[in-house]
Order: sequence, then C-alpha cells, then structure tokens
Amino acid sequence: MPARFTIRQLSGSDAWIYRDLRLEALKQEPRAFTAAYEDEASCGLDAYARRVTDNVVLGGFLTDGRLAGMAGLVVPDGAKLRHRGTLWGVYVRPEARGLGMAKALVAGVVARARTVVEVITLGVGAYNAPALKVYESQGFIEYARDSGLIKIGDDYVDEILMTRRLNPPT
Repeated sequence: MPARFTIRQLSGSDAWIYRDLRLEALKQEPRAFTAAYEDEASCGLDAYARRVTDNVVLGGFLTDGRLAGMAGLVVPDGAKLRHRGTLWGVYVRPEARGLGMAKALVAGVVARARTVVEVITLGVGAYNAPALKVYESQGFIEYARDSGLIKIGDDYVDEILMTRRLNPPT
C-alpha cells in the first residue's frame, strides 16, 4: 500500500503553514491545549519561525503536500532539567485522522527525544480517549492527574500527566 503521508521536521521556512495549523488546532480543539487561540493569534510569523527552529517540531504531510499534523518536543535549557523533554502540540486535521499520522508523529518525537533526553512527559485531556490510546501505544504511562488544569469559560478540563522513560541519550 502506498504511503498516505510523510513525516519531516519543520524548518523556519515552514513557519506560515505551521502557524495556520497551530491556530486551527487551538480554535477547533480548545480543550486539547493549554495555549489559547486569542493569545497565539496575535503572535507574529517570526515567533512561529523561532518555535520550529528552537525546538523539534515534526509535521505530517499528506501526499498532496498539505500539512495535516504536527507534534513537538521541547527540552529545557536548565542544567537540572534538560534530561526531561516534553511532547506538546500534537494535532491532526480531521481529514487525516485514522491514517496513523498521530502515532507516527509521536513515534518520531520519541525517536528524536532518545538522542537528547532520558524522560519524556506530556499532558492530555482526560476526555480524549483516542489520544490516550496513541500515547499508551507508544509506551507512555499515567503518573498523575491535574484536576481542572484548563478553564474555558465555566468549564474545566482535567489533564492526565504521562511519562515515558527512555534510555540515556546516545
């Protein structure tokens, strides 16, 4: 069966398509992200370019070349924390769901993380069973819950905190 998508690391030249997808994600799935559309919509393109060049941000591209998914890895600069990375910003457009793109993006981030950190963590909305299934399939386990972490209007979203221990960086 031919590949239905490709995964590659985004670069500064991808900032505009990354920005479009990120803002779509924040608008369409506000419960899934701690960032708010209103905050990020005001950021300039240079901020998005820095985000993709200062971190590992993978993009999932459909065969027609459209960016349809994303996932990132951030590693703190501090000497006492740089052994732990955080998986963030995972989103796949509805038309690309069911293709295995989310799993491939997460696997790609984990592979990159293996070279730079010992532990990778993430947070996911407790309501989000499909995302939990993807993370569990990639070896993440729950270590805590943060009740009401996100507040949108009068609604609260509980967050499941997950971790995966990796081998020491190679």
